[in-house]
Amino acid sequence: MDLLVPVAAGAEGVVKRQLLSLGYPKAPAFDGRIQLSGDWRDVARLNLFLRSGERVLVRLAKFPAVTFDELYDGFYSLPWEDWLRVDSRILMDGKSAGSRLAAVKAAGGVAKKAIIRRLADKLAPGRKTFDESGARTVVDFSVLRDVVTVSVDTSGEGLHKRGYRDLAYTAPLKETLAATLIDLSLWHPDADPEKPFADPFCGSGTLPIEAAMKGLHIPPGLRRRFDFENWAFVPADAAARAREEGEDGILRDRRLHIFASDISPEAVSAARRHAKRAGVGDRISFSVSDVRDFSARGEYGAIVCNPPYGERLFGAEEVRALYAAFGRAYRALPEWSAYVLTSRPDFERDFGRRADRKKRFFNANIPCTFYAFFGAKPPRKAEGREDG
Repeated sequence: MDLLVPVAAGAEGVVKRQLLSLGYPKAPAFDGRIQLSGDWRDVARLNLFLRSGERVLVRLAKFPAVTFDELYDGFYSLPWEDWLRVDSRILMDGKSAGSRLAAVKAAGGVAKKAIIRRLADKLAPGRKTFDESGARTVVDFSVLRDVVTVSVDTSGEGLHKRGYRDLAYTAPLKETLAATLIDLSLWHPDADPEKPFADPFCGSGTLPIEAAMKGLHIPPGLRRRFDFENWAFVPADAAARAREEGEDGILRDRRLHIFASDISPEAVSAARRHAKRAGVGDRISFSVSDVRDFSARGEYGAIVCNPPYGERLFGAEEVRALYAAFGRAYRALPEWSAYVLTSRPDFERDFGRRADRKKRFFNANIPCTFYAFFGAKPPRKAEGREDG
């Protein structure tokens, strides 16, 4: 099958590296999606193991359409009877860019009518009503430059919904974005499991939890279910085999050095709960503290954080003072690297240092920059030798 993995802008390279590590070397990116080939076991593996991909789609067809009649005919021509049942709960998810079919909601309505008519003609001739009480299937369609791509969404809920976060907290960081930021940092626990990781603005805990899951090789989708598991035509053992692979790969004995803090006791309480639900509660050291008091535990570590932007929680002057205090605390740690996501365009001035690298992202539709500040390199470990 042709599989598509939608990715957030800026995360394409990270997802391609994740796919390579999973054994998928041929995965070109185009128009915000990464394409690869696979069967239902691959669908299950991608849903369970991908940390930064947004969904896993199976592409059914591409066809040109500039009118609603052409859209209807294109959808009706597809073998929906192979993918859906007469009682399937069908949801439409569409987008349009650079196309004459710009009214996405209306296009979705036309497409769904074509799907239901096809199901009626092929599976239930003469039937007038469909109760849609069965398994959910999200039909994804994109109209790009007058070409329609039709897919079915095997994930259902987005892959950022890992299942561990159940407490609402102001301005949470999306889990897939958090995983992307961690992968872009110099914190690589497989290469150096002793390297410390710290987040002094942990909020409800997304960054340290994602770091711990990465460090222990816990698949992010291990504790949730996906829509494809409810489809009768999918091999029953596809998801079970992927989950078995995931469980077998967890490094339960690996020791990690992850530190998370926040000035809010409420935030730290939520973070502790979420970490426990994610199965990493005993691998993260949480504390309630002000960033002004931040100090390192360990050498040559990595700070990865998403501090307040001043959009919701703080005023502009408070945020500037906070960033300045953070900068002073960081400059006392010349061996550490820091990676900071913020929407503030003058962050470097307030922080007191120019970034060594920058990358653009969107966080909750807010344009942000991910600033990287590199610390001193650790000394090379001397290679032992035998004399004689």
